[in-house]
Amino acid sequence: MERKIRVAVIGASGRMGREVVKTVLTESDMELVAGVGRSSGPIDLGRMVGMEECGVTLSTDLELALTASKPDVLVDFTGPQTAFSHTSLAIRLGIRPVMGTTGFTPEDIAELDKQCREQGIGGLIAPNFSIGAILMMRFAAQASKYFPHLEIIEYHGDQKLDAPSGTSVKTAELISEVREEIRQGNPKEEEVIEGSRGGYYNGFRIHSVRLPGIFAQQEVIMAEQGQALKIRHDSYDRAAYMPGVAIAVRKVLTYSGMIYGFEHFID
Repeated sequence: MERKIRVAVIGASGRMGREVVKTVLTESDMELVAGVGRSSGPIDLGRMVGMEECGVTLSTDLELALTASKPDVLVDFTGPQTAFSHTSLAIRLGIRPVMGTTGFTPEDIAELDKQCREQGIGGLIAPNFSIGAILMMRFAAQASKYFPHLEIIEYHGDQKLDAPSGTSVKTAELISEVREEIRQGNPKEEEVIEGSRGGYYNGFRIHSVRLPGIFAQQEVIMAEQGQALKIRHDSYDRAAYMPGVAIAVRKVLTYSGMIYGFEHFID
C-alpha cells in the first residue's frame, strides 16, 4: 500500500484551517499528523471540526509540532505577519509549504525559491485556491488582449487586512504579461476625493470594497466603444477552496522551487 501524504495544518483552529483539517481527514491518500493554532486547552482535531477523534491534538508550538510529526507538506492559512517565517521554517525542516497566506513581496518569493532549491523541495504560494477564480484570472488575461481598457473591483469582508487582495494583484500581474501599459481615462482627470479612482496598476485601476457580510468576489470590467465585457467570480463559502488545496498538497511533492500561483498546478 502506498504511503499516505503526511500533512500539518497551521492555523488549524481558524475558520479556513478547520476546513483544511476536514479535507485532509477525508482524503484517502492523506494523513493529518499535526495541527497548530490558538488553543484554550488540548483538543483532538477531529473533534474540533465535528468529526470522529483522529488522535492528533492541537498544538501551540509550531517548531515542536513540525519536528515531532515530520510532515511531508505544511498547509498554512494564517496571516501576512507570520507568512515568511512559517514558510522559511518549513523549508529549513525539509517540509513542503503550501501557503494560502497573502502578503509576500517579490523579494520574499525570490528568497524562498532560493531556499527551496537549496533543499531540493517544492513549495507553493497561492493567493487563491479556487479553481473558478483561477479560470476567471485566465479568461481576464486572455480577454485583455482584445479589451485593454479595464478595471478590477474586488469585494471582501471588513476584517480582511490587506488591500488590494492577493487575487486581484495576481489577476493584474497576469493581465500585464499580455497587455501593454495604457494610461486610461481623461488626462485632465482630477480626484476630488483622494483615492476615489482606486489603486493604479500598469495603466488601470484596482478597487477594494470592504464590508461586513461579504465573503469573496471579484470582477474584471472591460469596455470598448459600444460594448462591455464583465468577468466575475463569486465565492460563497470556504469549502470552495478545498478541492484546490487537495490538488496542491499532492502536486507540490512533484515540484522543485517556490511556485507563485495555483494556476501552475492545474492544466
